[in-house]
Amino acid sequence: MSRPPLPPFDATTAAAKVRSAEDGWNSRDPQKVALAYTPETKWRNRSDFLSGRTAVEAFLTAKWEKEHEYRLIKELWAFTENRIAVRFAYEWHNAAGDWFRSYGNENWEFDADGLMQLRLASINDLAISESERKFHWPQGRRPDDHPGLSDLGL
Repeated sequence: MSRPPLPPFDATTAAAKVRSAEDGWNSRDPQKVALAYTPETKWRNRSDFLSGRTAVEAFLTAKWEKEHEYRLIKELWAFTENRIAVRFAYEWHNAAGDWFRSYGNENWEFDADGLMQLRLASINDLAISESERKFHWPQGRRPDDHPGLSDLGL
């Protein structure tokens, strides 16, 4: 299975890869998202260490059961031949209705078929009030005309 754009990345293809990942995660479909990773992918997500696509799918299922009204924006930070660094923020609320904005950075490494074989994520959560929310599009893909992280001052 191939997942374009493929490495080696340039500025255009790296940005397209980042947007594709954002769109996938905003679908909140663990099965769909997991297909972007190699079957033996390795992850560090906060303090969780995962190995394999099946573990990724289970992790994402649990994540989106807890993080309601999840909306994510990713932004390209840097890239090399088969690696991409991104920064991101997402907003969500818990079952009690408490809102959060989670900020983070990810380092990605891809195989020749464009599947992510390594994902290292560092993430911090900030409690926010509902009035402080900045991500207001309907659930799903962020509209093309919605501001990105830099435009929002995040």
